[in-house]
Amino acid sequence: MHPVIARSFGGLPPGYYIRQFLFGLFFPVFLLLTSTHGKGLLALPVHLQVILALDTLLYPYSRFVYESVVGYIVGDNAFVFPVILFGAAKLFTMLFCWGFAFFIAPVGLVWLYFRSGR
Repeated sequence: MHPVIARSFGGLPPGYYIRQFLFGLFFPVFLLLTSTHGKGLLALPVHLQVILALDTLLYPYSRFVYESVVGYIVGDNAFVFPVILFGAAKLFTMLFCWGFAFFIAPVGLVWLYFRSGR
């Protein structure tokens, strides 16, 4: 494998990638179950299917960027929120990271490339 690909795409721990990938699968599965007339994702045009697949594959890298930025801002502080508010915020940030993974993930891939080069 090319060193650039190995350093960037292989920069996340496998357990983290699998966990985030499984969370990212929630959105296309939800679309599959709720799409028009029971035809599922196959009712969508091919280009939208490709975008959904790319967003799902890149979601772990997008989430890595989000969690790194939030971790830097919040630090080691702990906040107490009602569970419903926290769950809604978590779902919103997951949807945001999944929907914009095509744009956010390249930042994470570059970040991982330089971080794993040390």
